[in-house]
Amino acid sequence: MVNVVFEVTDYFAEGPLAEYAAGITVMNWLVVGFKALGAAVALLSVVNIPKLHLPALMTVLLWGAFATLGLYALGSVTQALGMISGFAGNAGQINLKGVGYVFMFLLAAIGYGFLAVSYSRRHYTRRGYAILGVVGAPVVLSLILIAVPMLLFTLGLIPAY
Repeated sequence: MVNVVFEVTDYFAEGPLAEYAAGITVMNWLVVGFKALGAAVALLSVVNIPKLHLPALMTVLLWGAFATLGLYALGSVTQALGMISGFAGNAGQINLKGVGYVFMFLLAAIGYGFLAVSYSRRHYTRRGYAILGVVGAPVVLSLILIAVPMLLFTLGLIPAY
């Protein structure tokens, strides 16, 4: 919802990021798409719709969501520890809003972990699908988050600096 609100209100149209507004819009809608996919995967993992019963794909997607959210949360906690230790930034930059944000991602990762384990057990899927999701999803997402900004730069939607 936050990303949609950013776009509906033109949040980035003015201010220090105004020249990046077009690129941020593309990235915001990409994030909305990923979040919608994640919600659909979560819902489809708990309902019984025979036409949409694809255990291998669902296993890869559930474990991929778990791993991606888990890595993101782990990275955020590592960043906070770096700030607390004075290695990167300072502890004064950590606030309740930031802690809540990280906590939300930790809860989401735990939730997808439960869904992934439960789905894998209910459908007796191969461990290889889980491994593919855990390894593949963060790699694919990383490649997307590198390729899309490069494309936006090439198309002139974000500045060179």
